[in-house]
Amino acid sequence: MATSAPLGSQDTGIVHVVGARPNFVKAAPVVAALRGRGAHQTVLHTGQHYDDRMSAVFFRDLGLPTPDVDLGVGSGSHAAQTAALMVGLEKEFTANTPGMVVVYGDVNSTIAAALVAAKLGIPVAHVEAGLRSFDNTMPEEVNRRVTDQLSDVLFATSPEAVGHLAAEGVSPDRVHLVGNPMIDTLLGNLDRFDADALRARLDLPERYAAATLHRPANVDDPANVARLTERLHEIADLTDVVMPVHPRGKAAFDAAGLGDHPRVRLLEPLGYLDFVALTRGAAAVVTDSGGVQEETTILGVPCLTLRPNTERPITITHGTNQLVTEADLLPTLTKVLDGRTGERIGDVPPLWDGRSGERIASVLTQWSR
Repeated sequence: MATSAPLGSQDTGIVHVVGARPNFVKAAPVVAALRGRGAHQTVLHTGQHYDDRMSAVFFRDLGLPTPDVDLGVGSGSHAAQTAALMVGLEKEFTANTPGMVVVYGDVNSTIAAALVAAKLGIPVAHVEAGLRSFDNTMPEEVNRRVTDQLSDVLFATSPEAVGHLAAEGVSPDRVHLVGNPMIDTLLGNLDRFDADALRARLDLPERYAAATLHRPANVDDPANVARLTERLHEIADLTDVVMPVHPRGKAAFDAAGLGDHPRVRLLEPLGYLDFVALTRGAAAVVTDSGGVQEETTILGVPCLTLRPNTERPITITHGTNQLVTEADLLPTLTKVLDGRTGERIGDVPPLWDGRSGERIASVLTQWSR
């Protein structure tokens, strides 16, 4: 195990590297728990998600401190973006060497920070370690695997994640089952997710299906987007569809005429509080997002994940999530809307109790002693 200066010193401390909206939700309870312990910490925003709707609104909603460092890297291809991230992070870590770098999830900012820190001999902690879809066509899967191999401390959200890490030869003393910090954020804000108020403010129908799609496999191929648009129009024949459109897929869905159906309501990207309120008030959710699979598990909202696999199978065994193909999306959703499926199965996943941030903070503050 690598060694570092004591956490909490004024010369070296904990640097949280965040870059995209899922990172912000996961980091918020960890930052808050460490603040309560008096740890010296810095929030570094890479700027992977950079406009107000995808970034700044999340900091406001979640009570995260304004980033101490903002690299402003922006978008680009995987290679160009990751390269720019690594250059910016290397400069920052060389000028202000952290005692520990904490990375979150599976975005390009995560793998870039892990690579740079490892090469500089800086310890790395990975929050949400061990998730596996076993689908290497997903860029996120590559990011997860490499980040876990480079990390000194690995925080797992579920028992199967611990098993995956063991199967890959990760030493058990590096792995900590802590639960899911994203659920800390969800449970801590339950009384702020006002579906009725959002419905009134945005003039939404009483009953609707919420949709969110942004994965490359779903939105990068115009022909595929055209087929998905047909399926969403078929859903809209049954019930209204409300879809905040991620910037990644906006042009393709516009070209396919998604908004042409009178019962499809397209929205700009929503902040955290509004998005979860939209999810909470939905009759069902159609998504390809990992975080939405987790949130609907706790909210008890039927979730149809438009993917052939998931790195979060616990949301199927302990939640309301179902994997669906384009072909079976409509019949499965019809059953959900008719009340014939989509009920919660089993109990809430272990340790998804709102205290994951505290568990992570406890390990981080003890790690170098």
